[in-house]
Amino acid sequence: MKKAISIILAAAMLVAVLAACGKTTPSGDANYGTTPTPTANNTPAENAPTAPAATTNNAGITVISREDGSGTRGAFVELFGMLDENKVDQTADFAEITNSTSVMMTSVAGDPNAIGYISLGSLNTTVKAAQIDGAAASVANIENGSYGISRPFNIAINAGISEVAQDFVEFILSKDGQDVVENSGYIRRADTGAYGGTNPSGKVVVAGSSSVSPVMEKLIEAYLAINSGADIELQTSDSSTGMKSAIDGVCDIGMASRDLKDSEIESGLRGITIATDGIAVIVNNGSAVDGLTKEQVRQIFTGEIKNWSEIG
Repeated sequence: MKKAISIILAAAMLVAVLAACGKTTPSGDANYGTTPTPTANNTPAENAPTAPAATTNNAGITVISREDGSGTRGAFVELFGMLDENKVDQTADFAEITNSTSVMMTSVAGDPNAIGYISLGSLNTTVKAAQIDGAAASVANIENGSYGISRPFNIAINAGISEVAQDFVEFILSKDGQDVVENSGYIRRADTGAYGGTNPSGKVVVAGSSSVSPVMEKLIEAYLAINSGADIELQTSDSSTGMKSAIDGVCDIGMASRDLKDSEIESGLRGITIATDGIAVIVNNGSAVDGLTKEQVRQIFTGEIKNWSEIG
């Protein structure tokens, strides 16, 4: 009986050994069944965060554009010759659409193969501005004419705006206001001299372009520092919404990162240029691309160029 039991146990052990020998490592993982080596912060190496890979020459291009109604998009497609003979925007249908400057920057920063465009004054180190036709995107190059990708920052008002709204406009156009414009990284316009307002009180609503919004925020801050009786509300959207809000009386001052349309002027708006800004074509910091021609940018955004390998 004991001998029979021994034979059965031996047979069972043999089957188990043969089964173990027949197992394969999942997906060819040589480390299957081992404990992952921890990183310095005791996080398993397989879960450690990694930086986006650099753009490769054979990678597809992720084209990111702004929404319809954006003044930055309007200026971009015009400056890069992306309007057909009927003035229709030829941006490729497959382009991803973002609705603000900050979302555009975050999107490009997170995709090593992405390209987009933003206000030059909003540029920071999270993305890289490509040279255009050999010229870097900078205030100095806009002023000397070597970087021709620029557009006006405008505000729009109706006749009969409140005393405090008019006073704020006068501050923006004064030397004091234009110093704020210049210190914020934009190109100033000819100023009207030192600000000499009377500190009227009341509420002002400013609405529109997300590209103009950063410098407007600085202007509001500087104005409130000398006129604490004012209450200014800033609403950020896009240029077309800002103009419509000014026409409809929803806001006192509209913001547009483009010239006013004829229809907006015919509706009673008066446009006032408060600064000049460049448009920066941006790529991921890991991109191998440092410069493009205007024609290459046009071809990328219209879909004629779809792969980074096509960039000479």
